[in-house]
Amino acid sequence: MTITNLNVGNLSEQSAALDTETLDLAVQLIRAESISPLDAGCQKLMADYLVDLGFEIEHLRFEDVDNIWAVRKGTNPSSPLFAFAGHTDVVPTGPVQSWHHEPFSGKVVDGVLHGRGAADMKGSLAAMLTATKSFLSETPEPEGSIGFLITSDEEDKAINGTRKVMELLQSRGTTIDWCLVGEPSSSAQLGDVIRTGRRGSLNAKLRINGIQGHVAYPTKAKNPIHNSMAALTELVAIRWDDGNEFFPPTTMQISNINAGTGVSNVIPGEMDLQFNFRFSTESTAKSLKSRTEKILKQHAIDYEIEWSLSGNPFLTEGGELIPAAQQSIRECCDIETELSTSGGTSDGRFIAPTGTQVVELGPKNATIHKLNECVEIEDLFALSRLYSNIMTRLLA
Repeated sequence: MTITNLNVGNLSEQSAALDTETLDLAVQLIRAESISPLDAGCQKLMADYLVDLGFEIEHLRFEDVDNIWAVRKGTNPSSPLFAFAGHTDVVPTGPVQSWHHEPFSGKVVDGVLHGRGAADMKGSLAAMLTATKSFLSETPEPEGSIGFLITSDEEDKAINGTRKVMELLQSRGTTIDWCLVGEPSSSAQLGDVIRTGRRGSLNAKLRINGIQGHVAYPTKAKNPIHNSMAALTELVAIRWDDGNEFFPPTTMQISNINAGTGVSNVIPGEMDLQFNFRFSTESTAKSLKSRTEKILKQHAIDYEIEWSLSGNPFLTEGGELIPAAQQSIRECCDIETELSTSGGTSDGRFIAPTGTQVVELGPKNATIHKLNECVEIEDLFALSRLYSNIMTRLLA
């Protein structure tokens, strides 16, 4: 597919051609129905593009998850490695009939690209590719190396994707010095927010045991709902920590509660809950587990609990990557950017612990995971130039 008649203002013919290419790639990626953990051919499209730029490609499949590690080695083997990281998988569309345009059509209307993954994060992937092409056209033999770490597992369980690829790279002794993750970080305008870290995420499945019985004979039963109210009230009222200059205070949220048989005359025999901690570096998964279970025991709750850690908090401080991103945003977007650790989790949690400097920078996030996800195409064009500018500052 070729998009023509774009309003590119005073851009050079080369820039205009690159913009057209960015949009073409984004449309092709959106048209692939890559609902997590499916890739649906997106990585082949990216790999074919990168091969033409001199990259060596490894297709790494772990169980049902497709990944690629692509690298173009620099002229100096001891020079740093800069990598883009991203995901080709998307969340489900929800009711298709509620979309203004088919979610996998990649339709452009009035300067806006519509479709699932437009902002999260197929638009960013397209911008990464053309940014790399632009950078290499200006600096054909950079001293540093360039990598692409792409998975189809970010929106799902995040077990066989970036986590596994990083384990493989570490086993080989491959070190990523700088990593730019294309998550949609921007708020009101492109580049106004970049993520320099993320809070940790700790999940719990809690079962509170009781004794089922007739509501008319409560002394012969044990109601897990009633018995747990005081403990749950205490848990949701706790101030777990005060956060710090980089992270807001830790929060705990109950997301699901289920109990009962569906009738009004039976006391349930158990109640199941799910809750999540988003935690700062002032707390640890171990401390949160300990405090939670101490309260349950203090209230004499008969319980079973299953914990799962999605990721510990991480933070990039100092180094060259953040200043390069800030300076590029000033030059390309003419704004100052906010450094933030807010939002959900990202695959940066698997990359940063190896010592890599990590930032997340992508388009506006107003429509991500929503019906009618979309992105302004001018933002994609600007994002490509922004990524290229960062590469120039680090590698040229």
